[in-house]
Amino acid sequence: MATYTRRTYGFGRAGEATHPDSVRAASAEFLSTFVFVFAGEGSLLALDKLYWDTAAHTGTNMPGGLILVAFAHALALFASVSGAINLLGAIVACLLLRLATDGLRPIGFHVTTGVSELHGLVMEIVLTFALVYVVYSTAIDPKRRSIGIIAPLAIGLIVGANILVGGSFDGASMNPTRAFGPALVGWRWHNHWIYWVGPFIGGALAALIYEYMVIPNVKEPPHHSTHQPLVPEDY
Repeated sequence: MATYTRRTYGFGRAGEATHPDSVRAASAEFLSTFVFVFAGEGSLLALDKLYWDTAAHTGTNMPGGLILVAFAHALALFASVSGAINLLGAIVACLLLRLATDGLRPIGFHVTTGVSELHGLVMEIVLTFALVYVVYSTAIDPKRRSIGIIAPLAIGLIVGANILVGGSFDGASMNPTRAFGPALVGWRWHNHWIYWVGPFIGGALAALIYEYMVIPNVKEPPHHSTHQPLVPEDY
């Protein structure tokens, strides 16, 4: 007879915000988001700088341009995988990128000509679903065994593949933080709501399906009913 475990969730205490372990974890989140956004948005600006011809013919539309962008995002995420702190990291990355490029505005995300907002929303839902599902299967699933070793690589590869699929239609953000930093610093808010609603829906669907349909068959050690303080090994 299968044994099902009941997962419990807890909220941290206010005092943990200043705990050294919390500060280190927040710093890691800030730096990883900074690296990801700086490399991803920087690759877009670099391609446009190299191949700019007209407003409608940018570097990301050049042959191979989308592949280079996908590759840059995949490598950046592979290197960085290890709330508000993420948003701050994205903003600082775009501010520094604008300073380093002599004032170039971050390009950010928007649906392309001929693609409706509804189509862009569906695309973001599907792409984010795929990303979060891979995160669960390689980094969270108790049955993953040794496959967890390649979790950062697998996550980076699915990000790159998703950009190849959706990059030409809506940019393939898959992360509100990735879209917010360039939108704020470059002040480009067209279609911006898609890059919040889509990832939230897609991510939630993937998490619910994996959490309650795939994982429950696994016997897990009993969970404490009270919240436990952070320890360095958690991150």
